[in-house]
Amino acid sequence: MTATLKTRDIKPKIASEILASKEELLSGVHAAEIRELLEQRGVLVFPKIDFNDEEHLQFTRTLGTAGKERSGEEVFPISLDPAKSAGVEYLKGSFYWHFDGTMQAKPILASLLSSKVLSPSGGNTEFCNTYAAYDELSEEDKTSLEGLRVMHSAWNTLYYYEPEPEQEKLERFMSVGEIELPLVWTHKSGRKSLVLGCTARHVVGMDHMESAKLLNRLREWATSEPFHYSHKWSVGDMVMWDNTGTLHRAMPYPLDCNRELHRTTLEGEEPIAA
Repeated sequence: MTATLKTRDIKPKIASEILASKEELLSGVHAAEIRELLEQRGVLVFPKIDFNDEEHLQFTRTLGTAGKERSGEEVFPISLDPAKSAGVEYLKGSFYWHFDGTMQAKPILASLLSSKVLSPSGGNTEFCNTYAAYDELSEEDKTSLEGLRVMHSAWNTLYYYEPEPEQEKLERFMSVGEIELPLVWTHKSGRKSLVLGCTARHVVGMDHMESAKLLNRLREWATSEPFHYSHKWSVGDMVMWDNTGTLHRAMPYPLDCNRELHRTTLEGEEPIAA
């Protein structure tokens, strides 16, 4: 196959549609172009491509090494139904801006999410491009952020949706540990992105009130309209995002519905570096 990859930009600073056939995607003929476009655009949408799990995983493997969940799956069901997903407790944090794998030595490179069952209302997935958000900061801001480091932890996320947790649950989340990361990630490519989200607890060495104001201001900036895309799902859509430079969250939907999406990931290829 020598077909040219057809794409359409959805917004100027984030998200493009991939208009290739299922056969082209599974062949891997466009893999290099897709990876390059993913870094440039942050989010790639494959409208109604309708991959089954085997095809979803096959496509993922054309792009790199497929990651595994802690429970061993390569294709992970995203659902709040305990009968369908083993990660319900942690998935409650998905309603808040985050990126995946803050606790890993090399965070997930990308996630690929396919829709299977939609909620009757709500349930969009939102994204923001933290490469673009960093690029458009003032030079004064860029200078002031140099060298700043932030403590990240899973237990900080818990307080977003359960502000008064039972002690056993808090200690279970704390057992995952915490990690100190740069506020600005300098990638091997030389590009820089902001490392934010609901795992970010406080800026090391900064007054806690000033820290909270800074992290909130940067999150508000990074998730504002120029850098933001909200995907309204259709059954069969697949959306892929660059986890190293894109925050995401699910919008609210009825928790007792049968909404279900299936996810694969690409293993991380570089650590977060200042």
